[in-house]
Amino acid sequence: MKEISLKALNVWKKLRQTQALKGLSMQFAPHQIHGIIGPEGAGKTTFLRHIMGLLKPDQGEIIFLDQDSPVTFSEIRELVAYMPQTQSLYPELSIHEHLEFFKTLYQLPEEDYKNRRQKLLHMARLESVTDRLASQLSGGMYKKLGLICALLSSPKVLLLDEPTNGVDPLSRRDFWELLYDLKEQEDILILVTTSYMDEALKCQQVHLLFDGKTLLEGSPQEILKQKGCKSFDEVFLQYDSSLEAL
Repeated sequence: MKEISLKALNVWKKLRQTQALKGLSMQFAPHQIHGIIGPEGAGKTTFLRHIMGLLKPDQGEIIFLDQDSPVTFSEIRELVAYMPQTQSLYPELSIHEHLEFFKTLYQLPEEDYKNRRQKLLHMARLESVTDRLASQLSGGMYKKLGLICALLSSPKVLLLDEPTNGVDPLSRRDFWELLYDLKEQEDILILVTTSYMDEALKCQQVHLLFDGKTLLEGSPQEILKQKGCKSFDEVFLQYDSSLEAL
């Protein structure tokens, strides 16, 4: 059984005239829900694209580990699933048709697919609407469909870029409940980016990102105690774009 973890070491990236990442370093242990928390423009999406190999750092590196032994991304690529922030589903396809499409894409054996499909539809509470088109889904249901499509391949690492952005508070709550159900049932590292400061408290480990730099890492409670704050809004108010990372 593979146990995947990863870390970023002193990652720098310039996109056109913008210095998007400025010596970012973070560590992500297996079997936990990690949150990369930061305001819009902090560098969250840019960082996830580096993890996926869609961007290459100007300096620094992303290191993947299997049981604490370094591995290349190509060796574990099939174990990593990525759900981008932008809409990536097909509006003219139903939930059922999406799952069939990803079954073919991942080349899943029929029996494995049937079991996986049933489990994920039940977990997401979408069993009764599998004939509904993606264009007819609510924002929350659309996000859940994107999630279970990403999970069909049984990944060991799940990267979610702003998965609750633009959905109502109730759907946000349901999505987080789904993530915790997933963590309880499967051996997986989940990495979520969000600009909703209250969602930091839903993560087991948080990584604060501001102006392309890592500010702090640790459990939510540890960080709030360390900074003497009651919320993560207060924590970020202690920083501005001219402040060097701690």
